[in-house]
Amino acid sequence: MQAPNKAARLEAMDVEILPMDPDAPPAQKLTVLDDNDMQRMGKIQELKRNMRPVAALSFASVLQATWEFLLISNDQGLENGGLPGMFWSYIWTFIGFGFIIVSLSEMASMAPTSGGQYHWVSEFASPRHQQFLSYITGWMSVLAWQAGAASGSFLTGTIIQGLISVRDPSYEPQNWQGTLFVFAMVLVIYIANVYASDLMPILNNLLMILHVLSWAVILIVLWAMAPHQSAKAVFLSGWQNLGGWSTMGLSVMIGQISAIYGSLSSDACAHMSEEVKDAGRNVPIAIAWGYFSNGIMATILLVTLLFSIPSVEDALNDDTGFPFIYVFKNATSVAGVNGLTSIILLPVIFSNILFNASTSRQTFAFARDKGLPFSRFLSKVDPKRQIPVNAIALSCVISCALSLINIGSETAFNAIISLNVAALMYTYIISISCVIYRKIWDPNSLPARQWDMGRWGLAINIIALVYSCFALFWSLWPSERNITVDNFNWSVVIFGGVFVMSLFMYMVKGRKEYEGPAVIVRPSHG
Repeated sequence: MQAPNKAARLEAMDVEILPMDPDAPPAQKLTVLDDNDMQRMGKIQELKRNMRPVAALSFASVLQATWEFLLISNDQGLENGGLPGMFWSYIWTFIGFGFIIVSLSEMASMAPTSGGQYHWVSEFASPRHQQFLSYITGWMSVLAWQAGAASGSFLTGTIIQGLISVRDPSYEPQNWQGTLFVFAMVLVIYIANVYASDLMPILNNLLMILHVLSWAVILIVLWAMAPHQSAKAVFLSGWQNLGGWSTMGLSVMIGQISAIYGSLSSDACAHMSEEVKDAGRNVPIAIAWGYFSNGIMATILLVTLLFSIPSVEDALNDDTGFPFIYVFKNATSVAGVNGLTSIILLPVIFSNILFNASTSRQTFAFARDKGLPFSRFLSKVDPKRQIPVNAIALSCVISCALSLINIGSETAFNAIISLNVAALMYTYIISISCVIYRKIWDPNSLPARQWDMGRWGLAINIIALVYSCFALFWSLWPSERNITVDNFNWSVVIFGGVFVMSLFMYMVKGRKEYEGPAVIVRPSHG
């Protein structure tokens, strides 16, 4: 079946064709659909729109890095659930998150903007409540992405420390050394996002190849060289409740946080919408295909990893602090461990670079709508590079500032980075609730979109909302029943604190200065 041409798509969507600026520089010239989207949302094209469909898909896939993060951050899943718990919790997480992904994809097609969730809330919520809900969602989204940016750099630093421990068993990792590694990672991120921004579309495609090749190498080595568990132990009998919870079911519910963490940040490409050509079509495709392709790769990798863990207790107690390094040590030599870990580390480093890019665009967009202090400074776009350099710098500074907490308490730092889960789930809940409200009460007011779930859309949105609430609830639990200062999940306290702070900021500043994107959005009918 032949795809309709652009004119036919415009006619079918009943889109008003608005004139493009003939004097715009080449990098800022848009497709007709992009130009209509930007004008409908009342935004000026300031960023360089140089990402084509393949580059957008590569960006989404490499940034999410599901198999990489599932490999390096599975402690809680193994502790609470063991081998079968880790596997089955990932399967239902993959399915549950799928409903969220297609819901976000549809909203990204309706309003392809760097603002993402807070913009969608403003546009789709009741006019009476849009200002308040959008402002709080914007703050929680900024919190989620900034905490996530810090967590990626921290994981990179601690993996390097783990590698040093493999080569030198007498080495005792220090928190301050991990913080220095974070500083080094942040410097790389800043240089790449500012000075190599023009190369990013090409680099995205090369990184996608690295992402797939690294996955294939890990699979081959583990299946060929690692000792293997039985299928019964992996899927049925190897349950573990090392957190001391009253039932195995409760333990598995708490352990699913590892699977949820690996599935996060799927909406990253939405925050790059103003740099993607034909964003209303290509961004939702990148979000959806990036998620599902990553999820399938992660499922295969997870099964391989679980078969290669001879002892869950030994894996969790490994000197390096990473169960996957324990698996590598059982499969190969020290040189092999370093090599395998390096080909994981490289995609994670590049994922961190792209994560910062998405984080800075979200921050830039919220500042552009006057949702943050120093909005004029943070929303400034470098006229030469056509990127939000100040927002990129702020994101790097925040990552460094958060990493300083690690010097005093790794537990406190881990609580901050775990906010990435809770805060993002909150933004999903609010934005999906608003589009459900609009579909029920005034469906004809929704904007035209190229990604449309049709008659199944409302049901999918409702399932996505239920799963989002489910995931948020379990993400706030501690990993062990006998709670101490060291194992308490402080993210619930910090999440509540930031939420209260955002309420305070709204009362003092937001309600006076922040109106929300909806006030300048032109009416559109889908």
